[in-house]
Amino acid sequence: MNNRILDKEVQAYIKVNREKSPSEIALKKSPFSDVSSSEIAAQIDGWQRAVKKLPTWAFSAGIYYPDKINLEQCSSEHTALIKQTLITKGSKVVDVTGGFAVDSCYMAQEAEIVVHCELNERLSAIVKHNATVLGVNNVVCIATNGVDFVQQQEDGSLDYILIDPSRRINHAKVFLLEDCEPNIIAAQDMFFRKSRFTICKLSPLLDISTALQKLKHVKLIYIISVDSDCKELLFIQDANYTEAPKLVAIRLFLDQIQTLVLTQEEEKQTLIRTSQPLTYLYDPDVSITKAGAFKTVAKRFNLFKLHTHSHLYTSSDLEPDFPGRAFLIQEVFELSAFKKRTSLEKANVSAKNFPMKVEEIKKKFKIKDGGNEYLFFTTDYLGNPIVIHGHKV
Repeated sequence: MNNRILDKEVQAYIKVNREKSPSEIALKKSPFSDVSSSEIAAQIDGWQRAVKKLPTWAFSAGIYYPDKINLEQCSSEHTALIKQTLITKGSKVVDVTGGFAVDSCYMAQEAEIVVHCELNERLSAIVKHNATVLGVNNVVCIATNGVDFVQQQEDGSLDYILIDPSRRINHAKVFLLEDCEPNIIAAQDMFFRKSRFTICKLSPLLDISTALQKLKHVKLIYIISVDSDCKELLFIQDANYTEAPKLVAIRLFLDQIQTLVLTQEEEKQTLIRTSQPLTYLYDPDVSITKAGAFKTVAKRFNLFKLHTHSHLYTSSDLEPDFPGRAFLIQEVFELSAFKKRTSLEKANVSAKNFPMKVEEIKKKFKIKDGGNEYLFFTTDYLGNPIVIHGHKV
């Protein structure tokens, strides 16, 4: 951490140039003898990454940005706010894999103390500086191995452990929980002795059922999407919990939030109704599909499915609170008649429960991407391939 970057004249220079290309700045000669052009470029790159993801950081004077990989891997403010709601007022929290400390800073607004553990000494120093700038005075930064730190604490002395195991080991991606670093499977029993609750932030690509076979006492699973992109899976472990976990699908979009709570057993027991396309078509958000709430979402919103395996829904009356996209159906075509009966050359194409992929469809029917028209290539409840033309509601 080069403290010279925090000098007023350097910060003023960064502010004036922060909307310019970082690579362009890196090629220029630095106006400062003890701050390189690459260091200035890195701070500008950090600010540009933070503007949408971390606006509180971006618009606070004196923030020091770390390496871009730390910004890529950190939580957004939207998802950090969800974690803030998971802890009780006045609790003691240890963030085992602290990183850039977005989660730590938000949890600190509820907690009595948050201990931020980070092996990277430079990153730990950056977090300590930024916490002071942000006025978050109850985050204690320790450059240490977080698992070792927790192990050294007295049994029952903590309220929450937050851990985000790395899925990159020696620059290679790993996919099994036990291959991540730290190994949360091996550490979970020790965690339960130190703290009743463990919050595991896991890859959105992880199979939920597989994870449940390895993680003990899971009480809640949060599936969080931001603007239709699944960002986080949070597994909340409660040492005292022995029942089936609840799944909480959370959709964050346009500063709104939609939530659907269910259990895997509820989904299994739910009966569905199928129908030909009616007036409206619904395409569920990724948080719903990741939660496996294919039948539950139909029941909750009184919808029909187009087919048992076509995760598209329909209704005669609009359901404005549906967690996903809604379309007013313009036309429904049998696949064999589609090309003869439409002159659409530009549309947004989706394929669900359909034998062809989107790229194949666009090539075959000579459809270009974009515009306000939407085409869904799917299968109806009789097993017939159909095309639904709709406009977004």
